Amino acid sequence: MSPRRNRPKGGGEDSPRMDGEPARRYGGFQSTESWRGEEWSLRHVAGASAVGKTYRCPGCDQEIPSGVAHVVAWPEHSGVDERRHWHKACWNAKDRRTSRVQRSRNAPRY
Repeated sequence: MSPRRNRPKGGGEDSPRMDGEPARRYGGFQSTESWRGEEWSLRHVAGASAVGKTYRCPGCDQEIPSGVAHVVAWPEHSGVDERRHWHKACWNAKDRRTSRVQRSRNAPRY
């Protein structure tokens, strides 16, 4: 009897997924979405992939703590410098929010 395989046959870190995109470091589901007449790339990041990192959500201007699942969005025509990390709820409510987030006087400006 031969030992059981722990990995799927032919599967590596860059194995293709259902949408044709290779699975990358974050292992999240990637898709595209239209917003404000522009195509946006979205990647859903699992909480386990975000351990040790904090981000500021542009939707609510609050921090996304380490280890919390969230969404990374960027315009398709731009590079990775335009990536922004959003809470999932903030990304889903982006059309219902005002155009300008108001900060308190003592809020840090990142």
